[in-house]
Amino acid sequence: MTPPPAHQIAVLSQGRAAVFEEPIGPAGVRVRDRPSTDPDPGAVAIAVRAASINHLDLFLAHGAQRVTPPRVIAADGAGVVQASGDPSWKPGDEVVVYPVVCDWECEWCRSGQNVRCARFGVIGEHSDGTACELLHVDARNVFRKPKGLSWEETAAFPLTFLTAWRMLTTRARLQPGEKVLVVGASAGVAVAAIKIASHLGARVFATSRSEAKRKRALEIGAEAVFDSSEFSKPVREATDGGVDVVFEHVGPATLGESMRSVVLGGRVVLCGSTSGVKAEITMPRLDDGQCGRVSGGARCHRRRPATGGRQRLSACRRPGGPGAARFGGAVRQSRAVGLGQMRRVR
Repeated sequence: MTPPPAHQIAVLSQGRAAVFEEPIGPAGVRVRDRPSTDPDPGAVAIAVRAASINHLDLFLAHGAQRVTPPRVIAADGAGVVQASGDPSWKPGDEVVVYPVVCDWECEWCRSGQNVRCARFGVIGEHSDGTACELLHVDARNVFRKPKGLSWEETAAFPLTFLTAWRMLTTRARLQPGEKVLVVGASAGVAVAAIKIASHLGARVFATSRSEAKRKRALEIGAEAVFDSSEFSKPVREATDGGVDVVFEHVGPATLGESMRSVVLGGRVVLCGSTSGVKAEITMPRLDDGQCGRVSGGARCHRRRPATGGRQRLSACRRPGGPGAARFGGAVRQSRAVGLGQMRRVR
């Protein structure tokens, strides 16, 4: 990552922390002690109550993210302010972390599009992460914890839900009444997509290899579910010719079926690639207009105008926004473990 400019506040993980040290899988993540310091001006020191592990952390542990160790893992976290170098926050405030790094001062950041910042990155990948006892982070990355969520739910919310929000609203421009297919419904970002698409008034369909996950998808808002193998034909039959939008995060294993599931001129939006990094695309499907747009590069999204402050924003545009509590019922963790057990997570 490009070295931060003078006005960019570094993310510091302190106290006991889960540190990626070797690219050998979870066994290469070890608990280490780091010195604790007071926060710099403009930074907030947060006593972390919960941090969440995503596929990103597993990729990193296996060396797939080109991150040079050592690196404290985990993008998402929530906790209590211990000390503050910014007047916006005081000790005792319960907060959640917006899981990105950016310079906050470039043209894009000042216009509220920090996802387009040249220095944009993800906490836990491009900086140290939240799997620690004490986290120092820019005060502009901090939001109040939603009252309706537990610490674990709050920590599992931002990265997946903000990414799904951007994919469906900014990339796909999903409209009420449209049909959307969420591929691989067992993943956290897919669960977020189902809830958000339902909230936006879309008809939601989903795929999963797991019967239990398909049942869960129905419980949280999917209208119908399908097995993940060769799903395009049953999807087209069930949707009178196909869906308007496919939410795709699996990658090469399902991309072909996803492109065959859309109506003429439909949209496929992408994030992640859990099944690999290279995929074959049938060009005629793009040339003849069957798949009107394939859009990637979705990043967790939040808007903050140049005027700053803790303004009110709707739905999922901010980690502590009203949408957090509304969608909280869908935030379900696989399990909760102590810091010393993170290497056992698979």
